[in-house]
Amino acid sequence: MSRVKRGNKRRLKRKKILKLTKGFFGFKKNLYRYAREAADRALSFSYRDRRRKKRDFRKLWITRINAATRLHAMSYSAFIGGLKKLNIVVYNGQRIEHVEPQFVDGSHCTRIKIDASGI
Repeated sequence: MSRVKRGNKRRLKRKKILKLTKGFFGFKKNLYRYAREAADRALSFSYRDRRRKKRDFRKLWITRINAATRLHAMSYSAFIGGLKKLNIVVYNGQRIEHVEPQFVDGSHCTRIKIDASGI
């Protein structure tokens, strides 16, 4: 069986990993064995945290709306319920500029002004 020397393939593979770990601390930036472990770990964290970021912003968004609706003696759930009654769809990340409680047909609803530019 003939010997395989790999040529460019090995160097290109290693350069790709070392490029990913540029700026890491210690041996993780320039020794391939440690760099490979650090890169695998970093990529798995970045994959996980891209999903977690959406979750965190949703929590923040709900907290901000809740704080604004409490100023008008209303709960978050009542506010969202009122929006659904009026068939108003508010997407995650839309900024709500102005919240005013009002009565429509004898039931408690809200009138809002929405800025679609996002947070």
